[in-house]
Amino acid sequence: MVDLFAGPGGLDVAAHWLGMAVDGIEWDANACATRAEAGLATWHADVRHHKPADFEKATVLAGGPPCQTYTVAGGGAGRRALDQVLRYVKRMAAGENVKESLADLDDERTGLVLEPLRWALEAVHEGRPYEAIILEQVPAVLPVWNAVREALEGVGYKADCGILHTEMFGVPQTRRRAILIARRDCKPSLPMPTHRRYRKGVPSSEGDAQLLPWETMGSAVKRESPYMVISNYGTGGDPKLRGRRTSDEPSATVTGKVSRNRLVTFDEHELELDRFTEQEAGRLQTFPRDYPWAGKDRSQQIGNAIPPRLAAHVLAAAMGWKLDEKALDAAVDGDWKVTKKSMPLAVKKIEE
Repeated sequence: MVDLFAGPGGLDVAAHWLGMAVDGIEWDANACATRAEAGLATWHADVRHHKPADFEKATVLAGGPPCQTYTVAGGGAGRRALDQVLRYVKRMAAGENVKESLADLDDERTGLVLEPLRWALEAVHEGRPYEAIILEQVPAVLPVWNAVREALEGVGYKADCGILHTEMFGVPQTRRRAILIARRDCKPSLPMPTHRRYRKGVPSSEGDAQLLPWETMGSAVKRESPYMVISNYGTGGDPKLRGRRTSDEPSATVTGKVSRNRLVTFDEHELELDRFTEQEAGRLQTFPRDYPWAGKDRSQQIGNAIPPRLAAHVLAAAMGWKLDEKALDAAVDGDWKVTKKSMPLAVKKIEE
């Protein structure tokens, strides 16, 4: 697999758990430092300066373009330019090169969401299309993924896309991601949930009896006593509306500011506790506890990453594999330096 915008390795970690070889392309030096410490194959480069022919052995394409201009917490340049981006997708599907037109965007990061489509179309035109394609982004990008789906279907792919809730796949965190998966040989489907949807005030015991209860912060970040997490930001920017979650609930979305979240005792005194370490924040994202974060801006790296556990479900769905949940549990709870080298495949063919 070639992983565009590979970041610190969320998708790559999942791929290793599933026995897939990966080359990641990442331009950020800090993320590359983490990848180097983790032993992940990395090209420290800009994806715009490379093409499918540079990775001739890759049969799977994955990409999670930068989300800053599309996320609610960002400046919103991507959301404002959405119609413009959708027009670029149609032009690319018609065979046009839109590289020069992208200069019209207010923020160049907005146009990076089109890079996976460029790679996919170039591979088709070169006569060696990728067998499978996996894309992920914030929910605001779903209209772009729908347009990309149509473009891919126009060149022989079958695809599915939609919004996935991370806690419904065993991640101890509520986070939504827009996911697209495409295949050449058959119609894929997004992965089916394994856990219940979290709803504030509703016990984890309630809901679909065929699904597992959602996971909690306390199960991922084990401390001596219960605690409460107070978000560093408030709804609509109002500090008075800062979210609160207890350790027997999933975490709120882990962002690049996770290190600023306050932790207090879960009682009337609300005594201050040590804030999450980078290892603990990584656990909320389902990275192994010994994952070797390196470089600067480590909180931002952690917040930017796709949770490996969610990524494993998405990759398995894209490849037509059924996850071995026990093996996946062992990988998430295990040591990276061990599972990277000797992890048994956490999947089995669906037809088996």
